[in-house]
Amino acid sequence: MALASADPGVGRVVPLDAASPPDDAAVKSALSQADVVMHLGSADELAPDGLPAPDLAGTRAMLDAAAASLVPHLVVLSSAMVYGAWPTNPVPLTEEAPLHPEPGYEYAARRTEIERLAFDWRRDHAGARVALLRATVSVDAASAPWLTLSPWSAKAVRVSGSARPSQFLHLDDLAGALDHARRVELDGAFNVAPDGWLSAEALAELAGPVRRLHPPAGWSPRRWALRSRLGLSGPPGGTTYTEDSWVVANDRLRATGWEPRLRSDEVYVEADPGGPLASMSPRRRQELSLAGVTLALGGAFGGAVWALRRRHRRTRSAGSRST
Repeated sequence: MALASADPGVGRVVPLDAASPPDDAAVKSALSQADVVMHLGSADELAPDGLPAPDLAGTRAMLDAAAASLVPHLVVLSSAMVYGAWPTNPVPLTEEAPLHPEPGYEYAARRTEIERLAFDWRRDHAGARVALLRATVSVDAASAPWLTLSPWSAKAVRVSGSARPSQFLHLDDLAGALDHARRVELDGAFNVAPDGWLSAEALAELAGPVRRLHPPAGWSPRRWALRSRLGLSGPPGGTTYTEDSWVVANDRLRATGWEPRLRSDEVYVEADPGGPLASMSPRRRQELSLAGVTLALGGAFGGAVWALRRRHRRTRSAGSRST
């Protein structure tokens, strides 16, 4: 919104706050002379995993108002989660991949439904354009409390054998993508992501030497079921997104002139509090991580030497007693 407000070619920006949504008449009035509507997916509640649940009723009201006002262009924020996270996913996913969110995961299901509603709206209104932006995990420095507790943190529990890559998009880059879609009047679906992604090993190195648990595959659903029985929060779905890849390619959006400013590693370091490692560069964190591994191996070797020496002393002592 701030970028649009600063554009000298924009006459007026009218925000519609999801915290106190206006009635249908107010929405139609606000859109009566609009050239573009940017729909960020108002939230009527928080899902158990802390993600804002997109408001389907609000989306339908917005589309009806846009139709009544003959708005020619919509920019709709979506999520790369609409692709689902599956072992058969190519790395990375392109916009041609089918939409296959995890069954039962409300957040991804609602995002997918919003996409269907938006494309149906475009089909029914000749000449209208709809830009759907499928963003990956988007954070900045202010997101640190959320990221620390999220399944996307390097400190989160990882399923044994999972090599799921990660992507982190800076919120400023996401805002730039939304404004870019408005300015160049994009039409169609576009992934929004940084260049490339982080391997599981690279993400672990960025976090530095921290303790990690690696439970066996299939453990996540049992974990959330246990948390539910104990009365603790936990997503009713979405566990596949923590185990399999759903990283996306940004080539199509890049080809229109948009470029991300920051890489995934830079974004993660900014958003991850990291304790005493927070002020260090990714390279320095990696060096400390490798040093930690070396110390751990050295400690294991030293413990083995100590055990062998102790065993040797016991053997000599037993030999002395027998003689």
